[in-house]
Amino acid sequence: MRKKYALVGTGARARMFYEAVAGAYRDSSELVALCDTNQTRMDYTNKVLVTEFGYPNLPTYKAEDFGRMLEETGAEAVIVTTIDRTHHTYIIAALEAGRDVITEKPMTTDVEKCQQIVDAVKRTGRSVRVTFNYRYAPHNAAVRELIALGGIGEVFSVHFEWLLDTKHGADYFRRWHRDKRNSGGLMVHKSTHHFDLVNFWLGTQPETVFGMGDLRFYGRANAEDRGLFTPYTRTTGVEAARNDPFAIDLTSSPAQKGLYWDAEHEDGYQRDQNVFGDGISIEDTMQVMVRYRNRAVMTYSLNAYAPWEGFNVSFNGSGGRIELMVRETSYINAGGEADQEGAAEGIQLYHFPLHGTPRVVPVEMGEGGHGGGDNRMLADIFGRSNSGGHYAAGYRDGAMSILTGLAANRSFATGLPVQVSTLVTL
Repeated sequence: MRKKYALVGTGARARMFYEAVAGAYRDSSELVALCDTNQTRMDYTNKVLVTEFGYPNLPTYKAEDFGRMLEETGAEAVIVTTIDRTHHTYIIAALEAGRDVITEKPMTTDVEKCQQIVDAVKRTGRSVRVTFNYRYAPHNAAVRELIALGGIGEVFSVHFEWLLDTKHGADYFRRWHRDKRNSGGLMVHKSTHHFDLVNFWLGTQPETVFGMGDLRFYGRANAEDRGLFTPYTRTTGVEAARNDPFAIDLTSSPAQKGLYWDAEHEDGYQRDQNVFGDGISIEDTMQVMVRYRNRAVMTYSLNAYAPWEGFNVSFNGSGGRIELMVRETSYINAGGEADQEGAAEGIQLYHFPLHGTPRVVPVEMGEGGHGGGDNRMLADIFGRSNSGGHYAAGYRDGAMSILTGLAANRSFATGLPVQVSTLVTL
């Protein structure tokens, strides 16, 4: 018997999931319905499923018919890939209808919604799985193993630097993510990946968070301070934006055209907004300090306008030091090959024993998106075993990852450290 899934949210992030169900795992999984606020977007997704995967045309349901969809299709689980601020709506509705949930990260975007999800899980006894694909990347798994085996003893401190370049990083300032009400800002939408990795690597959870963040590169005021003049709100078909290196043309990518340009008449959503325009309420320059329950501390930085894409992380412990440096493929969402999003281009993993010879730790180069994590995670979710092994992340992991970012946002606003335990009751 194949497990039946319904998909809610058919934007760019949905493809990874429906491609897996309709392709590699169609013998164990079945997609039975699509749900979205935008009919054009659902029609485009159906077209891709039919033409590229030979899948039958699926019934489509508007968002207000979500409950009816579950009843009529017999979906056993729901895949949630909607705009971040609405994740909780569909997660909770699915749980209360007796379905399990697979959700894109972040699980949600604020403290109140997080508490509602936690309460719904406890009330219904159903499961929520958060798709932290970076856990599955071979180089990140190797770090976890090295620490777990006592390679550097007890970990005392972590320094973690993540760089988004001016191709990928800028994309968050074109899309709905630029409004903090939609995404929670990059501290939640993007950094949830990174905060989850630290929780995963160290086997602990955040306790105290202090941070500073600002919008320094993107936005109209910053551009004007640097002498840039970009008097347009969007970039597709705009002559003045022709030579803007930050501009995108939605008609040049079949996916962006089908999902956004052609669908714009329904909801007015503009996917190609000027990154140096008005209306940006998220930060692009962020620094955070975190103290964990096991007394380890972390310094973390995220910059969204770097000249290269990737991250550096180092661990200092009672028995030595680990350094991991990863350079990733840059991309624009729905602008190219989905399986190359965040693919690892170069990896260096070093182990420095406190008293011993330093060594380079051999690491497998994972194939596909997010350092090879995408393929391994999808196999874990949709494969016959459906193991939910030790890499799988549940609702508590989802909460702990966003709570670091939510605490950081609160600290940005108040200038004070924040105790994570005061935010949500788990």
